[in-house]
Amino acid sequence: MTSEVNSKEVKRLDRVIIRFAGDSGDGMQLTGDRFTSETASFGNDLSTLPNFPAEIRAPAGTLPGVSSFQVHFADHDILTPGDAPNVLVAMNPAALKANIGDVPRGAEVIVNTDEFNKRAMAKVGYEASPLEDGSLDGYSVHEVPLTTLTVEALKEFGLSRKDAGRSKNMFALGLLSWMYHRPTEGTIGFLRAKFAKKPDIAEANIAAFRAGWNFGETTEDFAVSYEVAPAQSAFPAGTYRSISGNLALAYGLIAAGQQADLPLFLGSYPITPASDILHELSRHKNFGVRTFQAEDEIAGIGAALGAAFGGALGVTTTSGPGVALKAETVGLAVSLELPLLIVDIQRGGPSTGLPTKTEQADLLQAMFGRNGEAPVPIVAPATPSDCFTAALDAARIALTYRTPVMLLSDGYLANGSEPWRIPEVDDLPDLRVQFAGKPNHTLADGTEVFWPYKRDPQTLARPWAIPGTPGLEHRIGGIEKEDGSGNISYSPSNHDLMVRTRQAKVDGIEVPDIEVDDPEGPSGERARTLVLGWGSTYGPITAAVRRVRRAGDHIAQAHLRYLNPFPGNLGEVLAAYDKVVVPEMNLGQLATLVRARYLVDAFSYNQVNGMPFKAEQLATALKEAIDNG
Repeated sequence: MTSEVNSKEVKRLDRVIIRFAGDSGDGMQLTGDRFTSETASFGNDLSTLPNFPAEIRAPAGTLPGVSSFQVHFADHDILTPGDAPNVLVAMNPAALKANIGDVPRGAEVIVNTDEFNKRAMAKVGYEASPLEDGSLDGYSVHEVPLTTLTVEALKEFGLSRKDAGRSKNMFALGLLSWMYHRPTEGTIGFLRAKFAKKPDIAEANIAAFRAGWNFGETTEDFAVSYEVAPAQSAFPAGTYRSISGNLALAYGLIAAGQQADLPLFLGSYPITPASDILHELSRHKNFGVRTFQAEDEIAGIGAALGAAFGGALGVTTTSGPGVALKAETVGLAVSLELPLLIVDIQRGGPSTGLPTKTEQADLLQAMFGRNGEAPVPIVAPATPSDCFTAALDAARIALTYRTPVMLLSDGYLANGSEPWRIPEVDDLPDLRVQFAGKPNHTLADGTEVFWPYKRDPQTLARPWAIPGTPGLEHRIGGIEKEDGSGNISYSPSNHDLMVRTRQAKVDGIEVPDIEVDDPEGPSGERARTLVLGWGSTYGPITAAVRRVRRAGDHIAQAHLRYLNPFPGNLGEVLAAYDKVVVPEMNLGQLATLVRARYLVDAFSYNQVNGMPFKAEQLATALKEAIDNG
């Protein structure tokens, strides 16, 4: 297999969006992941959107069982997985029916004709074959018997038709790799490593992959292949890799532990879409990481808080339902004033909701979802690779101010991928802390004692004393403490002081001012409309803003990483514009906070369909906001 194309036409494109779709057992996530990895190694900018059912194994061939993987890659800077695929690979009728509505006319559709039998089509409501009834006439359709070709290619391996057919995803990957000139060595190496204990299976998958490549090169149905050049100008110099949000977050937590010179302890209960963080951290005991898979959500955070009391960097990972269960222990951490990271990978709710779909609807839960006045800082990453930096930042706040911190990612960031510039270790922040080592208070009679709630005058953080340190014995618990001494206190005035002090500590956390992107027009004019976002809406919002500006309109953009406390200049920024638009994947939670805090009549633009915003959809909404301003 070579990257040479002998006689076929080669077209050069600046970007392409491909969606692989099939049954949840067809290996679409693996196929998309391998195409993404080779695209990253080739040097394209990229963004991905995995989309899979919540059921462990939905009924085969049904619409609820469809799994898809979309990858957008380009020779320039891109921000989203793309609004609509240029190429759809449909492994069965259910995959075609579930996805064809997103495919624009003129796009390429590759279908596995082997699966288009009467039974499979009837299962999803096709009365006649879409390959024959004219419904696909507006598309460039490639009818490929993927299963038959794969079985034929694997004859020498002596596999049954069923077992050989399982490699049809590798045949499809080989075909698409030929079409877009993707490198192949990495996938071959991956398959040999993945099936190292089953070399015959590895070689069968490699044979299917090569057969798909060769089919593309020899068949007359694919007369054109495409080149998308590396995105050299999009990236500063450095070493890059493709990374998902959950993997970046796991690496950020490991880096935080190393930079703080503390053991990292994860107390967690598996929950979609956060489980990958537990799986990844469990692989890194060599970096002082200890992972504990607890019996439930409450035990997970309890163990993490106990580890923080013992001098570790305590972390618990979960999604929205788990945050609800952890609420009492988060309140205890607020009272104890210990550093603790609560990582919430948000998903569709309420209750069990949509486990594999994305949403941003836990903001108000993170802000207020505890009894009493229990303020917690909130940090939200903007992109998959930004999850690394956000984890470090959350750890900085937790360690410096002795407080639990909420880190709000979501399913879109967690499962999506993009290029990540691997940082130099010397550029990482110094997160080391000083543990209490001696008494810090002198009583009236001259006795030196340790007061666990005697605060740093700058940060209002209390000292962190390791249990067992001689002379530093102190009481902890959920009942209100006396200021300074930490003794139990029911004094009304002391409670008022402690509540206000804990709030002042969070309010005083140092966060950078929010930056506004508001370029001057040709005549020096500025925008009158500001679009304000947070978290994973960054990519779609930025892509939409670019479209609006290319169309000749002026619009400003600002994006929040810190949601509690807000940046100090946020009120000034909001007041500078006639209209503020807040797109969110909820029913207006940030907009509610902004209205309440700054008395700004923010216009809320919302979506709660379990999918990220599309750039064109947002651009249309922003254009309407400008025109109606």
